[in-house]
Amino acid sequence: MALPRRRFLSGAAAVVASPWLASGPRAADVARFSLGVASGQPRADGMVLWTRLTGGDMAPRETVRWELAADEAFARIVARGEETAEAEWAYSVHAELAGLDADRWYWYRFSALGERSRVGRTRTAPRADAAATLRFAIASCQRFDVGHYAAWRHVAGADLDLVIFLGDYIYEYATRKDPIRRMEGGEVFTLEQYRARYATHKGDPSLQAAHAAAPWLLVWDDHEVSNDYAGFRGQDLSVDMRARRAAAYRAYWEHMPFPKSARPVDADMRIVGRLDWGRLARIHLLDDRQYRDVQACPRPNQGGSNTVALAQCPALKDPARSLLGSEQEQWLADGWDLERPWNLLAQQTLMSRFAWADPAIGGGVYWTDGWDGYAPARNRLLGTVAAKKVPGVVVLGGDVHSNYVADLKADYDDPASPVVASEFCGTSITSLSLAQSRVDAAREFNPHIRYGRADQRGYVSFELDARQLRASLQVVERPADPASGVTTAARFVVDAARPGASAA
Repeated sequence: MALPRRRFLSGAAAVVASPWLASGPRAADVARFSLGVASGQPRADGMVLWTRLTGGDMAPRETVRWELAADEAFARIVARGEETAEAEWAYSVHAELAGLDADRWYWYRFSALGERSRVGRTRTAPRADAAATLRFAIASCQRFDVGHYAAWRHVAGADLDLVIFLGDYIYEYATRKDPIRRMEGGEVFTLEQYRARYATHKGDPSLQAAHAAAPWLLVWDDHEVSNDYAGFRGQDLSVDMRARRAAAYRAYWEHMPFPKSARPVDADMRIVGRLDWGRLARIHLLDDRQYRDVQACPRPNQGGSNTVALAQCPALKDPARSLLGSEQEQWLADGWDLERPWNLLAQQTLMSRFAWADPAIGGGVYWTDGWDGYAPARNRLLGTVAAKKVPGVVVLGGDVHSNYVADLKADYDDPASPVVASEFCGTSITSLSLAQSRVDAAREFNPHIRYGRADQRGYVSFELDARQLRASLQVVERPADPASGVTTAARFVVDAARPGASAA
């Protein structure tokens, strides 16, 4: 269905009072939808619609109405319903729609307490047996105080079918001493503090526009809880990580378009899942934080990551250690799609080996928080891809605040090991990275890295059909300017019949 894109983007930003809404002393007193709207988890017959009521003077339970239309003007409303927003869950709304037509666009809005939300645009997935194409973007790492969200403004205007967010939606840190913009409070630990931090991020108009433009799939990384956490251990060993994780997971669910079935129980929440996009692709969504073994060879009296020589850290070679946990590893191994031409693996970080010193001398030097800290687990995953001849495996990642395009091999120590998958690890929306000179110096030890830039902020956009994936690395020209343009820094293609990316 053709989309009047310019009209949607210009008209959806305003919050419009509804003449048919019940008026009363609370009507239009305060902004009730100040955090915007969102949709996610698209299926062939439905999706999840999200919002959260804001402002004071609310009862413990408030009724929120939603409408779904086949047109932007809401002349053809195809579904409507009510949800109860509860104070206990931050007045968040997770409306689960079903019975819709497959492979088409819809528009939605909410109303409550005398006010109507902005309009959001969403869509259903194609039927499992239908031919399809897919336009999507990946993004990650949007620390609020180090830059503006110009990248999201461009994502909102890109006419995408999906946005896949790969972690670090918020940062738990206190505001930097030299902020571009300031976050509320200090470092976050409690439920109310996490809720406030999400409200800070979600108040950004460009981020709201990106949420309103297309459905999202999301996985988390560490900063939704705390830097480098692994299971129930964080960097600071004195912090009660079970309590902190419970607060963080609860606030995460409250602010994201996940179904009610994903609502966390204490300190546990399942984000692992799959989405089939017609006959084209299967998307696998992973969690590399909740179930992992703790990082090997940490710094003295700390948890979290380190950068160590392989010769000085034998645990890096321990095959019993896992980044995903044994159950999730098996879930992935059993769920590769051998019929569709593409398998997209949405996970948190760089999967390719990245040695910081020559592996020929003592085995190299590696960062322990990513896949290099769990190399035997990586070999198992990619070895299964090779053994099963899994078609079109493309690994999507974030976390490292740099753009990397890489060939993935089942065994990087074997020069004859074939390329079995392709990787696009996208840079950050705003978060800062290391000096480009360090990446340049390490490239000679990592010939499988086709592209590596730490000095770029932005996102990666993709166009996918049955024959080819086309990737464009979109880079923000001025990260400190909310009105910045973007440029295409590089383009790559991957053929469905042959793993490995080539410059386009």
